[in-house]
Amino acid sequence: MPQITSSDFKNGKTLLLDGVLFQIVEFQHVKPGKGHAFVRTKLKNLENGGVVDKTFRTDEKVEQAVIERSEMQFLYRDGDDYVFMDSETYDQTHVAAAVVGDQGGFIKDGSIVVVPFHDGRALGVELPAAVVLEVTETEPGVKGDRVSGATKAATLETGIRVAVPLFVETGTKIKVDTREGTYLSRES
Repeated sequence: MPQITSSDFKNGKTLLLDGVLFQIVEFQHVKPGKGHAFVRTKLKNLENGGVVDKTFRTDEKVEQAVIERSEMQFLYRDGDDYVFMDSETYDQTHVAAAVVGDQGGFIKDGSIVVVPFHDGRALGVELPAAVVLEVTETEPGVKGDRVSGATKAATLETGIRVAVPLFVETGTKIKVDTREGTYLSRES
């Protein structure tokens, strides 16, 4: 495993600490008036999603996990698994719904996503910042109800529900932010 020092930390780097994968969410170099400098971090546990605070001495060596990212196409759901196909090798990979997490609500058949792997095991999915999905069910907007900023619930083609403006109707394609799960705009 390659080793890096705490002075090489960057957001998004993946570390292997005591056999557990952690991703750096945030870090800060601290130089107190007295004593030695150190690096304060927030690390996301990639096994269970928990976030922990950890402090490293400056120039402390840690193992950097080697993460391979593969561009894959979502094919279908198989029970609790999502089935993806590697765009280059055509190999199919089953990824558990627990690993995909909430991101699964933004993946429709044929979508291209990036799947990060460590030692042949999928760690999740990386989606584009926004996706276009069709509204399959929503209440009709009431004529004359034009309160600025008013929203209503809408069910999208993947089954997730988001708040949309009153003018959005069933059959409309909308752009949704995959990080926040919020409506961005209407698509033509």
